[in-house]
Amino acid sequence: MKVNRIYAAYFSPTGTTRTVVTYLAKGIADKLKSAVEYWDFTLPEQRAQVPEPGISDLFILGLPVYAGRLPNLILKYLFSLRGQGAIAVPVVLFGNRSYGNALIELRDLLEETGFNTLAAAAFVGQHSFSGQLAKGRPDAADLAVADRFVKTILERIETIQEGDSCTPVNVPGRGAPDYGGYYQPLGEEGKPVAILKVKPITTADCIHCKRCVAVCPLGSIDPDDVSRITGICIKCNACIKACPVHAKRLTDPAYLSHLQYLEATYTERSAVELF
Repeated sequence: MKVNRIYAAYFSPTGTTRTVVTYLAKGIADKLKSAVEYWDFTLPEQRAQVPEPGISDLFILGLPVYAGRLPNLILKYLFSLRGQGAIAVPVVLFGNRSYGNALIELRDLLEETGFNTLAAAAFVGQHSFSGQLAKGRPDAADLAVADRFVKTILERIETIQEGDSCTPVNVPGRGAPDYGGYYQPLGEEGKPVAILKVKPITTADCIHCKRCVAVCPLGSIDPDDVSRITGICIKCNACIKACPVHAKRLTDPAYLSHLQYLEATYTERSAVELF
């Protein structure tokens, strides 16, 4: 099959998913001499439109894993996609704990919206909560795995014809209808903790630069008073990482207890998984 165009589409509040998806797209494009269209839908205004791939295009779609699933507040947007028979590669990024059922959820979503999935991957990126979990990942070793994945994708493209209906790529996990539910956060003693409604605080160090407003993927920070979180917080930590004076913080005891649990439990390096 001749690939006309490659889409690198991603939701990436802290940049790790973007790193992997754009790396894969460039690697494939360099080999096929195809154009790349980058589709960043991280911010609300970027979700005002949807890409329109054609039957001769390759669509690489990447999202981070939240509580073992896809970010649920982005699903409505994703279901507005129309694959029109294009081939697709679902990619998820997890923070060294587990990708749960997010990959099969993304595979199914792509199939339901008219794509043909021919490969899939679960990469590891630095956990958005932590400076220790998967620190610096995706790193050089991860990108070396990405190079191998590029070769796999290219080999599979060679075996199909434009418009072929491929068998959906086989990935592990529990599928529809509930995809196994959501991971229950645990505190440092291993007991469940509730962090769903936790929101960051703003300290007196704030210089009112409004970088936090600019990076919030849900537009939940009040631009007139950045200490006010007026909408839902998904704890992506984009605002915390963007703040130049570290004035945004998550200080809730249950959240910090969960963070301690994660950092104490998931110290071993998790591997990238390719399918």
